[in-house]
Amino acid sequence: MDKIAVLIPCYNEEKTIGKVVTDAKKALPEAVVYVYDNNSSDRTVELAKQAGAVVRYEYMQGKGNVIRRMFREIDAECYVMVDGDDTYPMEYAPEMVDKVLHHNADMVVGDRLSSTYFMENKRPFHNMGNSLVRGSINHLFKCDIKDIMTGYRAFSFGFVKTFPVLSKGFEIETEMTIHAVSNNMQIENVIVDYRDRPEGSESKLNTYADGIKVLGTIGRLYKDYKPLGFFTLLALFLALVSLVFFIPVLVDFIHTGLVEKFPTLFVCCFVMLAAVQSFFAGLILSNMAIKNRRDFEIQLNMIKRTAGTAQDGKAF
Repeated sequence: MDKIAVLIPCYNEEKTIGKVVTDAKKALPEAVVYVYDNNSSDRTVELAKQAGAVVRYEYMQGKGNVIRRMFREIDAECYVMVDGDDTYPMEYAPEMVDKVLHHNADMVVGDRLSSTYFMENKRPFHNMGNSLVRGSINHLFKCDIKDIMTGYRAFSFGFVKTFPVLSKGFEIETEMTIHAVSNNMQIENVIVDYRDRPEGSESKLNTYADGIKVLGTIGRLYKDYKPLGFFTLLALFLALVSLVFFIPVLVDFIHTGLVEKFPTLFVCCFVMLAAVQSFFAGLILSNMAIKNRRDFEIQLNMIKRTAGTAQDGKAF
């Protein structure tokens, strides 16, 4: 088991990868630097090896797939994940590592949005999207995470080995954040400077397509982790629709004593029944979510015990 592992997912980053690896080794000389190549067609692999990184491969395209491979293969007491585009200064990494190793943090967020991100980033829709995602998650999950979409994070062994990677692409950062918040993990914040990509380096993030995926991921995870809230909102919506269409039927009945719109009345009844079923589905799934949380705590304790045994064996 490594003491510290620096994980760098890469796809066509030949202009910056050498510098990122060199900066990582300088900031964390005791760390092992891993570059995971995701089907690059340029000199990314060659330059990463020249800089002293351990290069491995993930052939399924997408950042989520790369991170799944990383988390499966690497065992370390502390993980630092950083993008290979040289937008994050590595001098903040020691502080992030310290919070994991000595302050029990499960995830440390490299917070760009509280520093230079909005000045450095030249893509206004990215800025708006980051603010929208941050506000949505903080509101839905009752938390105060400063930067949801950052690619600069540090993790504990327990987080990495219990995180179920379901996303395939850039929505993975959102999934990480919600996993940590919903499972009551300790999240720390380190404000980091952000610099835009150097000339000639292109972002792999598609503002609109990936933005839609991120919002879909938020909805899916809210349903999975907070089913009572999700299905209660759905029940209220269905009940409101039923009442809106029922009011004209009721008014006609009051005036004439007759029900002239039986089809509308039947639809209203079925929609209201769906609302009731939605609410009770939320209750049932909420109890299942509580059981999953209990099982997760047991799994986390077992993993931490295993990690402690491995460290003792290594020390011996």
